[in-house]
Amino acid sequence: MYLRGLQTFSRMIRGRRLFAAGLQCCRCRLSCHVKRHYSLLPDDVKSLRALVNPEISRIRNIGIMAHIDAGKTTTTERMLYYAGYTRALGDVDDGDTVTDFMAQERERGITIQSAAVTFDWKSHRINLIDTPGHVDFTLEVERALRVLDGAVAVFDASAGVEAQTLTVWRQAEKHHIPCVCFLNKMDKPAANLSFCIESIRQKLKANPVLLQIPVGSGKNFTGVVDLLTSQKLMWKMKSMRDDGRAFEVKALDRSDDPDLLQVVSDARTALIEQVADLDDEFAELLLTDFSENFDAIPSNKLQEAVRRVTLARKGVPVLCGSSLRNKGVQPLLDAITAYLPAPNERHHDVVRWYKDDLCALAFKVLHDKQRGPLVFLRIYSGTLKPQTALHNINRNSTERMSRLLVPFADQHVEIPSMTAGNIALTVGLKQTVTGDTIVSSKASAAAAARRAQNDSEAGKRSRECASVILSGVEVPDPVFFCTIEPPSMSKQADLENVLNCLQREDPSLKVRVDPDSGQTILCGMGELHIEIIHDRIRTEYGIETHLGPLQVSYRETILHEASASDTLDRTVGERRHVVTVELAVGPVDIASVGGSCELAVTEELEGQLSAEMKEAVENGVHSSFLQGPLLGYPLQSVSTLMQRVTIEPGTSPAMVSACVSRCMLKALRLAGGQVLEPVMSLEVTVGDDHLSSVLGDLAQRRGTVRDIQSRHDNKVLLATVPLAEMMGYSTVLRTLTSGNATFSLELDTYEAMNPQEQNTLLKRLSGLL
Repeated sequence: MYLRGLQTFSRMIRGRRLFAAGLQCCRCRLSCHVKRHYSLLPDDVKSLRALVNPEISRIRNIGIMAHIDAGKTTTTERMLYYAGYTRALGDVDDGDTVTDFMAQERERGITIQSAAVTFDWKSHRINLIDTPGHVDFTLEVERALRVLDGAVAVFDASAGVEAQTLTVWRQAEKHHIPCVCFLNKMDKPAANLSFCIESIRQKLKANPVLLQIPVGSGKNFTGVVDLLTSQKLMWKMKSMRDDGRAFEVKALDRSDDPDLLQVVSDARTALIEQVADLDDEFAELLLTDFSENFDAIPSNKLQEAVRRVTLARKGVPVLCGSSLRNKGVQPLLDAITAYLPAPNERHHDVVRWYKDDLCALAFKVLHDKQRGPLVFLRIYSGTLKPQTALHNINRNSTERMSRLLVPFADQHVEIPSMTAGNIALTVGLKQTVTGDTIVSSKASAAAAARRAQNDSEAGKRSRECASVILSGVEVPDPVFFCTIEPPSMSKQADLENVLNCLQREDPSLKVRVDPDSGQTILCGMGELHIEIIHDRIRTEYGIETHLGPLQVSYRETILHEASASDTLDRTVGERRHVVTVELAVGPVDIASVGGSCELAVTEELEGQLSAEMKEAVENGVHSSFLQGPLLGYPLQSVSTLMQRVTIEPGTSPAMVSACVSRCMLKALRLAGGQVLEPVMSLEVTVGDDHLSSVLGDLAQRRGTVRDIQSRHDNKVLLATVPLAEMMGYSTVLRTLTSGNATFSLELDTYEAMNPQEQNTLLKRLSGLL
């Protein structure tokens, strides 16, 4: 069976040249049989205090990203163990992994918040962030990728690209991050290399560059063949307790399986051809020095070309292994240092503008009961030292950092300094929040601004391109909300303090107070998100809160164009305020603006308004965007044109904003309202025997089936379903399929509700139902 699979794979390579690009997983110059030990003895655990402090070219800031249950945390755990920083291999099911240290993570067996660890691998420093795979915690992935230089995308080799894989891949592309792919779980019976390669190509629109061929399949998966060096890397496990620390490296020879030799030969030829197509320098080398025999190309030249292809994001190296079975992780670590970029290869403008002065971005905040707020910083330039005053450009404030730490999940070690390119953990920054730019002083920021302005003028670029403030982290809008109440009024102040701390840690959590009822409203990214927040308030802060029913956060838009005018004439004390506003509103195609609202001002009005009054007009319009005319939900896909604003002398900006808001409300009511509901993209993996039950349930939930695909012995159901219909779906699906199905959800878009559903919602929210 396995040989037939290899023959089929070989024919695919020869016919379509799908596979390519290589990895020198083990730089072994010996052609004989070698056994490699990649770490210290089990009892010799490295200390964080002994971390090397290499030059910036030997630093790798990477993230592990994937769909839920693809094996991110298990892979991270093996990396730490083989690097010598843990004494034993942790297991997600046992709840003893390094990076999943929260009680909620260990209880559920999932990653909830990103965790940073720092370790050494072969004279390189690796700053690694393990990210969640659940859609409710996508902000954790977003803010991690914002400060990283490279990423490892982990795939379940039996499933290929899954729903959340697409989401995290798009996030990495948005930040232009080079990636390496790791096909995990190659020991599963349904693992399929060619299926995974094709799904990466088709679904991610990426160019997979295959670097390894698996040896064996399913339970017989024993190692890989490195296509760069034509060497076999074999993990011969003598027992279930074998930790995979030692493996054998052996050059392929004629005594090996002929089918395997043929597959490797074809794959290596395809690799060389693919890299030559993607890298002109390598193609020229082939044609000038190795035109008669491409196979004679040295492996180091091929590796250099693969690195250039990866950094240029023309291709993504693909490796394979099984982290749970302790196979293939050491070559992955080698690939991280060989192919992913160093910080100085990312070419950030701020590095040039700040030169040797400090410039860092705060990308995460944690609260420690003893130390207070812990702020994670990515240092882009300069050196960070404890007991120094730091200037926060966004807050225009100066704070003193008391201590500087190396992050290692929930265990940290104090250090005297940290250089550019690293990720640091700081104590003492009490006002800093996610997305703030930290510099050494106001003077250094002013000097950087002058250099940026000079660059802007020399290159004829816009002022926006020359900002010395690092772009922050994009926070998605919440889709669920519910009320939260303390057990008694005496605990109200404590609850407010806790919610402030949690909001600072998690910007995707929003808290507001209902102006009519005075109730505190908790807004989050999903059922699980709010459930975790509620659990943390109870377990970490000791407050037994009560949550109201979970409700969907709808949006509103308008149906028609409309115009309105309004005049405000009010005397406050001895001061008279008079302002007249004329404006027009209209619907905008959601595809053209991505659902956002637009504000435009006529050219004539643009020249009449002062900067202060322009800001007052914008504030009035934007406040109206936050509350629609129907149910008070935020507006979406609405354009506003300010036609005339007449302001009498002495009128305050606050009165201008109030008049604009009142005029906007008039126009919006004239334009007619429409409720938009969030629609989710649903993917369900289920067996044939339960497919009809799942389809019947989806029909009752107003779901629309887009496609039904086959994946080995299962069916993959792709559908869109309104979020309001998905509450409690995990329990229902478990009942329908006897626990033999999995699903994932992702926000797809906001769609207009049909009139019947909208009327039902209006009555229910008005208390008539």
